[in-house]
Amino acid sequence: MTTVQDLTVPGRTLVMGILNITADSFSDGGRWLELDSALEHARELVAQGADIIDVGAESTRPGATRVPADVEAQRIRPVIQALSAEGIRTSVDTMRASTAAAAAEAGVDLINDVSAGLADMDMYRVMADTGLPVCLMHWRTDVFGSASGASDHGGDVTGDVHALLGQCIDDALAAGVRRSQIVVDPGLGFAKTGEENWQLLAALPEFIAGEFPVLVGASRKRFLASIRADRGLEHAPVDADPATAAVSAISAQMGAWCVRVHEVAASRDAVDVAAAMRRAGRG
Repeated sequence: MTTVQDLTVPGRTLVMGILNITADSFSDGGRWLELDSALEHARELVAQGADIIDVGAESTRPGATRVPADVEAQRIRPVIQALSAEGIRTSVDTMRASTAAAAAEAGVDLINDVSAGLADMDMYRVMADTGLPVCLMHWRTDVFGSASGASDHGGDVTGDVHALLGQCIDDALAAGVRRSQIVVDPGLGFAKTGEENWQLLAALPEFIAGEFPVLVGASRKRFLASIRADRGLEHAPVDADPATAAVSAISAQMGAWCVRVHEVAASRDAVDVAAAMRRAGRG
């Protein structure tokens, strides 16, 4: 069994680099579909400071449709095998138990399920069987696929995140997942309004003060791009990279376990700055 502690860098927030081997991801779909280009991009992310590469083969962008399970696994397996052989840590971004199992066989280090196990009734069992660290993300929806729109969070999105993740954690534990294997993600941008995303960011300290390490995935999300739109500036997803780095700095200063980003270099600098400030404060 591997624990979250085994992946942790003492004194610093981790940086997870996003590798989308998809045709339709919202900011870089189709760019890394071929194995050679995917591996080259992963190596670039590591060179820029990524601690772990999050490999995903199914988009959850607004309007996305799910890819067949065999296609998802076929895309992911060779990438994870090759990166693992090079000593590069990987996570698999999947909602399917079969894909998580295939990734585990290929040498993946963490299972990152944006449905927190709700999209596939076998996921918790596979998580337990692999003995790997897992990330459970909040996403309240009736149909897993497109992350667009907004769900009813009962007027209290922070309370809803705590409640739903608590339920998922209990179910994972009942299936045999160990507490030491669990990371949580509040699910920024997944069926939430812009205001709800800001409320969750403001509530990060209470999530971080909880039992489980916290992963923050704000990279290139629409609510960050809207900052530029409000000023009349270009606001494509890639234009949100500076705001993403700002969130990385704030999250790291608050004590987040990991930030998940498309553009690694600036976020690695951001978490390093936060780590340096903490060290100086202890001195």
